[in-house]
Amino acid sequence: MSSHSDHQKGLLITAIGGLTLTVDIPLIRLADGGAWTILMLRTGTTFMAALVIWAVWRSLRKNAPQLIPGWTGLVVAAFYGLGSIAFITGVFNTSTANLVFILAFTTMFSALLSWLFLKERPRPATLAALALMIFGVAIIVGDSIGAGHLFGDLMALCSAFCIASAITISRASGKDMGFTALIGVILPLIVAVFMVSKTGFHVNAPWWIIFNGAVIMPISFFCLAAGPKYISGPEVAMFYLLETVLAPVWVWMIFAETPTRNSLIGGAILIVTLVAHSLWQLHDGRRQRGDLAVHHPV
Repeated sequence: MSSHSDHQKGLLITAIGGLTLTVDIPLIRLADGGAWTILMLRTGTTFMAALVIWAVWRSLRKNAPQLIPGWTGLVVAAFYGLGSIAFITGVFNTSTANLVFILAFTTMFSALLSWLFLKERPRPATLAALALMIFGVAIIVGDSIGAGHLFGDLMALCSAFCIASAITISRASGKDMGFTALIGVILPLIVAVFMVSKTGFHVNAPWWIIFNGAVIMPISFFCLAAGPKYISGPEVAMFYLLETVLAPVWVWMIFAETPTRNSLIGGAILIVTLVAHSLWQLHDGRRQRGDLAVHHPV
């Protein structure tokens, strides 16, 4: 029962994190600033918010998670930090469509890394869900794959790999890495501060990116980083795909960029697949719990 309950908890936590993350790109665009200034404000406010939340948590309850749980935590923090640098660089050097498509490979990278290093062979249903999701993302951006710049595309690919690596290591350690992802922003913060000192401070609406860093990033990264403690890496990575579906919707609502028919079709495939797979996981968990109750009666 405990295992089944943990799996449900993991699905809920990562779903909250994935949904919150979907407003990240729209807020970055609303801030309207230079890449390094945006990165500095985003990571700086995230770092401060993480320290405040942790301090309050620790003052109320003594079981607050560690900020950096050992050497493993340092490695995870480094991967999240490098992923953040690559992500912001990708936002400013390729199209949004290319960016979210390539970031969808977080799921595939996570499945492959878990298979190679954790010996967590994906079930056929998970492999089928991954294939459908990649197909859905391909439909969304199929007409604009060649529109971005090579450098930005490579940065997006690096970001996806870094996130998948952090998820896999977190899963292998079994430790609570919720705050580790937030503390990991200190690496891109240092880089951004150095670059802003050289290029200057450029942002027209800083309050959007401050809100992003102080509220959106702590919620999304904490939940997504805590997920691997309860569910598999590929399952966590699938919730990152919510950004692929919903970020274009928010951009349409805010900037009047109408989604194409292919975007709507691909988005529908992704959402239906994600919901169906999660429901299947819950059903399978209940079935396994029932089998255990039959074979091991109290």
